[in-house]
Amino acid sequence: MRKWIGFIALAAVCCGGNKETRLQRFLLQSNVLLEHNEVDQAVHYLREALKLDSCFADAWNNLGTISFNQKDYQEALGHYNRAIECRPGYQLAYFNRVNAEYELKEYYSALSDVEKILKAKPDTSTAYFFQGLIYTRLRQFDNALNSFRKASSLDNVNAEILVNLGTVHYYKRQFDSARFYLKEGLKLNNQESNVFNAMAMIEIELKEYDSAKSWMAKALTLSPDDPYYLNNRGYVSLLTDNIEAAKEDIDLSISLDPYNAWAYRNKGLYYLMTGNNEDAVRLLKRCEEMDPFVEKVYYYLGQAYAKAGDKQRSCENFRKSLERNEITSKEVERYCATK
Repeated sequence: MRKWIGFIALAAVCCGGNKETRLQRFLLQSNVLLEHNEVDQAVHYLREALKLDSCFADAWNNLGTISFNQKDYQEALGHYNRAIECRPGYQLAYFNRVNAEYELKEYYSALSDVEKILKAKPDTSTAYFFQGLIYTRLRQFDNALNSFRKASSLDNVNAEILVNLGTVHYYKRQFDSARFYLKEGLKLNNQESNVFNAMAMIEIELKEYDSAKSWMAKALTLSPDDPYYLNNRGYVSLLTDNIEAAKEDIDLSISLDPYNAWAYRNKGLYYLMTGNNEDAVRLLKRCEEMDPFVEKVYYYLGQAYAKAGDKQRSCENFRKSLERNEITSKEVERYCATK
């Protein structure tokens, strides 16, 4: 329900020895090329800089960010590691390494890096914000709330922090608190489409589907090609039995972003609703493998396995859903009762 951010270090040409001047010139040329989306040439100049100085931290950092933007997170991580080895305490590279670790689901390594950032600069709002995002992924929601509150206390005009506070309350099913923070975020930025998307998700949980559609329409008016919003509109359509419209949105979402596990959950639900239990299990398992954090993936897997006649796996998944408070113990007993 949110998007991560990336950084590229910009450096001005500075005075100094001939080698230093050439290094900075290569870096500046690379940055100019990146602004014009000439990535290969940008990489060439960074590599030229590294021929002059194999431990030029800015070049390693920028190579990492290029790899990150190409979704090669493992390579990006290697480049950021090299930047930090060459310049211990390089704050920007630490932030970027957190990004890569987050995408690689190395959440505890990311938390460790955030702690290093905060040790050096304890009043860094962005570090607390990142910390909140990581705790959210770990489903440590109370820790996430504390981190986002610290971030907000240091930066009280940042709408995205408030949106994430609202989102965590949504995950805790504290919908009144979720609405409060989302509306506060909207006061700061009435063009923040994530607010409308999050409000829609609350209405879905409350089964207020017409209201959810209205909020989704506002989100998509601001960001018509956002794969997350298209997928969520597809989910509303599934829940209101508009099956083919749902499939169209979900398929488009996957084509725009094939790495969104939520879309595979919804495509699995589509197959579940249309009686294709084998494909339902396949897509829902794919979702779980990509991101077990996704809401209700175990609940829908429980249903899919039940329809496929696999009671053992069905009960295993329903119990996992119970641990997340997505299903009641009575429902689990009903699904798993021995006859």
